[in-house]
Amino acid sequence: MSKFSADSREALECIQLAEIQKLLTEILPTNKFYNKKLSHTEVNKTIQSLDKFREHCPLTTKSELVSDHQKNSPFGSNLTFPLERYSRAHKTSGTSGNPITWLDTSESWQWMVDNWCDIFNASGVNSKDRIFFAFSFGPFIGFWLAFEAGKKLETLNIPGGGLSSTARLQSIFTHQANVLCCTPTYALRLAEVARAEGIDLNNSPVRSIIVAGEPGGSIPSTRNALETAWPQSTIFDHHGMTEVGPVTYQCPDKAGLLHVLENAYLPEIIDTRTNKAVQANEAGELVLTTLGRHGSPLLRYQTGDLVKASESKRCTCGTFNLGLEGGILGRVDDMMVIRGVNVYPSAVEEIIRSVGGVSEYQVKVTHNNALAEIAIDIEPEVKGDKIISERLSNAFKESLSLRISIETVEPKSLPRFELKAQRWTKQ
Repeated sequence: MSKFSADSREALECIQLAEIQKLLTEILPTNKFYNKKLSHTEVNKTIQSLDKFREHCPLTTKSELVSDHQKNSPFGSNLTFPLERYSRAHKTSGTSGNPITWLDTSESWQWMVDNWCDIFNASGVNSKDRIFFAFSFGPFIGFWLAFEAGKKLETLNIPGGGLSSTARLQSIFTHQANVLCCTPTYALRLAEVARAEGIDLNNSPVRSIIVAGEPGGSIPSTRNALETAWPQSTIFDHHGMTEVGPVTYQCPDKAGLLHVLENAYLPEIIDTRTNKAVQANEAGELVLTTLGRHGSPLLRYQTGDLVKASESKRCTCGTFNLGLEGGILGRVDDMMVIRGVNVYPSAVEEIIRSVGGVSEYQVKVTHNNALAEIAIDIEPEVKGDKIISERLSNAFKESLSLRISIETVEPKSLPRFELKAQRWTKQ
């Protein structure tokens, strides 16, 4: 599947070491951010092993990058080449902290496009397909790369920016688009609009929905909701970040398992308390080194994504690429302690989608004497459904041993999202 196919774990790690040596040779002389950061370490272009790299290379944090951009506005100092070499500028989503602008050279951009081609290949997309992008192309990196990867694979790319949800559905049917790219939330929103407009998705031409931007594609109940809403479609999950690029693809053999593109990234999973590698079967924070994004690299970057490694070194699909069980389990900084119980947004979504009957929801977070509480507003799919609140309340009690206040609200009163959903609000 990948341009760096490897027939063993050892061969894959040899490729990664060679790519790290090439990366360090390129960036150390001119990249001010990493020249300063690594100047008093043993990290250099002749680093002899991946273990030595992990041992001696310090972690890179989001707060460091934000601080660097503030001191070296507007683009920061993590630039390997003169500004005139850079051809793309995109903003981070601002999930944690203020958005920052990220620059790419044409070469770095093409490296990421190639990674997206690998993702498309894994999902079975080829030149015969018609891809509809239900996305308004703005400053966020979003599906820009996917669109250009589709172009490289010679698919028919159909942009959906600037259209209403109804117009997007009409375009999908008119152009017989068989692949849909969007967030999980927006795929459910399109299904909601289809029901309201009397559009039967049983007759939809869409056969594959490639989702990104949120962990929903690997959350079982959300995945089930998507497959129920789009009964002719298969869901393929993927995740990435503006700072690092497209990182994972869904295992062709196993839904809910994401493989890291290890030809492009050196992944680690660390304990956030000790910064050491987690033990087997433990969840930890995903750390990534970008092997081919020389123009704006990241070395041992703490992504903030909570993941758990698959036990198998070689997947049944044949790859040695690291597998992440359950995809992205949550964000390290998203966990809340509610009356002694650890609660992640992904767990809340899993419960709500598993119960079903909810068009949209919003979680309100309050604090009383430093103690956090949550309450949830829901829009029932059926107006006047008085049982749904009780069913949800019982589900939360059973799954999390928590009593959660559930309130029903009027239809269409909660916000809808095209990009990453922002369902959690602080009161």
